[in-house]
Amino acid sequence: MAKKIGLTEAISIGIGGMVGGGIFAVLGLAVSLAAGGTPVAFLFAGLIALITSYSYVKLSKTYPDRGGTVKFINQGFGENIFSGGINNLLWVSYIIMLSLYASAFGSYAPNLLKITDGPLDFHIYASAIIILASAINYYSIKVVGAIESYAVIIKLIILISFIGVGIYGLMGNPNLEQLSIANWETPLKLVTGGMVIFVAYEGFELIANAAPDIDLPEKNIPRAYYISLIFVILLYIIIAIVTVGSLPFKEIASAQDYVLAEAAKPMLGKIGFSIITVAALISTFSAINASLYGGSRVSFEIAEDDELPHQFTYKLWNQPIGLLITAILTLVLTNTLKLESISTAGSVGFLLIFAAVNYVGYKLAPQTKSSKSLPLVGFILCTAATLVLLVQQYNSNKMGVIVALSIIAVCFIIETLYKKTERCKKPPE
Repeated sequence: MAKKIGLTEAISIGIGGMVGGGIFAVLGLAVSLAAGGTPVAFLFAGLIALITSYSYVKLSKTYPDRGGTVKFINQGFGENIFSGGINNLLWVSYIIMLSLYASAFGSYAPNLLKITDGPLDFHIYASAIIILASAINYYSIKVVGAIESYAVIIKLIILISFIGVGIYGLMGNPNLEQLSIANWETPLKLVTGGMVIFVAYEGFELIANAAPDIDLPEKNIPRAYYISLIFVILLYIIIAIVTVGSLPFKEIASAQDYVLAEAAKPMLGKIGFSIITVAALISTFSAINASLYGGSRVSFEIAEDDELPHQFTYKLWNQPIGLLITAILTLVLTNTLKLESISTAGSVGFLLIFAAVNYVGYKLAPQTKSSKSLPLVGFILCTAATLVLLVQQYNSNKMGVIVALSIIAVCFIIETLYKKTERCKKPPE
């Protein structure tokens, strides 16, 4: 009998999945897009995630499976080219998230120890952390689990302490004026800002993979989703308020890639900067560890469902071959794309996946004994948000949009070619 997962552990899976490297990687990007309205951008993205979690709750209770999102998509659409394309996109979105975390690690680490004192430091640190995490995944999954459980506690203690000190430091701070409505971007830009940083919320879907092992699932599955999401939404909003209220926009822009550490300086000086930098390194490292494990499992599940070549179920050094492929693709993306392009591509990927899951929630409402209206609202919001993000980003970040659309196209082209090849191999009846 596998050990059952209690409510606290299930909540920590959701919080750990969301408060990974996301907030450290995208906070500066959010401020550059939404300015004083950054807390609103985080709220808007969080509300879409919260509405989507309703579909996840109902599907996790009715179809508990370690395949999580992959199984929900197949349950709703059947095993065909569309579901295969969406599931391939999920795997690629894991790789994009890994690139985002590695980029954050590469941006924060040189602040503690410079190697070449130039742009090369970013590539050295970002590449090294991917290689180290891959080695740990190959060495022992137990070590991955142990790192995760400690990292969640450490990063939450540091972030909550940052909030406590930060709120005290806001008293009488002249930069508080930056939060006034006069300094907000236009509503459309606030929505775009929220959608670009949507990747900071995607980790709640990891609860779905743990659903079969959750104790008292009827009670604890909904609690795990809702408590972890509401907690993280509030955490992100307060962090955004403290950051925008602590530093002038110019300083936020110049320290965009490590802005959370910079925001600790006015209150705690160089020590605060170093503590937040360490928290960022621990968070991004643990997120890379967990996402490498999750990504390799997703490719394994997709291959088992005959939506990727059967070779993806093979093992190398006692781990799925997908682990090595995921690590190599992450190295390539991290060292070739800019942070905003990675974030845009990741957000587009997860918004489309969540739109599909919401549609499945709507379609299977009679089986899951759920409301049809909330999943339908979630589907409409995710679809509309994707379109707004693509249109708005096309003007300022054409490369990000091209990368996102190319990734989606490749996922479906590969699936189409694979399915055609499989049909040709089958002997005529």
